[in-house]
Amino acid sequence: MGQRLVRLLARLAVAFILLSVALVLLFRVVPLPGSMVMVERKVQSWVESSPMRLDYRWRSREALADTAKIAVLAAEDQRFPDHHGFDLVEIRRALATRLDGGGLRGASTLSQQTAKNVFLWSGRSWLRKGLEAWFTLLIELLWGKERILEVYLNVAEWDRGVFGLEAASQHYFGVPASELNARQASRLAAILPAPRTRSAATPSPAVAQRSRWIRRQVSNLGGTRYLERLDDG
Repeated sequence: MGQRLVRLLARLAVAFILLSVALVLLFRVVPLPGSMVMVERKVQSWVESSPMRLDYRWRSREALADTAKIAVLAAEDQRFPDHHGFDLVEIRRALATRLDGGGLRGASTLSQQTAKNVFLWSGRSWLRKGLEAWFTLLIELLWGKERILEVYLNVAEWDRGVFGLEAASQHYFGVPASELNARQASRLAAILPAPRTRSAATPSPAVAQRSRWIRRQVSNLGGTRYLERLDDG
């Protein structure tokens, strides 16, 4: 009985590994039909008896403004070109803050956020964190930085039911994602920590302040030239 259970678990593990690798390889070249976060939001709206229509419009990386790409990197993950999915500098800082009695601070990279948004459910558990680490390693290995950023910008949530940079750009500013200027891009990046309670079109003082900070960070990084470091060859 024990050996049979071990064999079953081993087969399930192998099947999961093969399936997850196949999915990541597929989405390396195929536009994503959606994400797990989108599924969650849709189900949640049904449960709460407030059905909503998802606004999701996939756009290729060439159709996404460089101003938005660098604004998001400046806001969310400035060491994105240099790490392999996990920012050890931020992880050490978060642990030090925690050990000093401070609050738990986030240290998730853009790669981790992408893996979580696309493949996993919300919540906190060791199982989910383990799966997040697995999918983060996979997309870093099989997608590369440019594809990770492209997917992130296309599946990120920007308001209730609004997913992807194209939908967000039209929703807030009435322009395509390819035409976002630096101010608009920084406002969109500024609402990412809490997109359903903040507005890029009518920013609060806190969002406006963060938007200005993001533009300063973009300048410190060297502007859109920084994106050349993402070239996957």
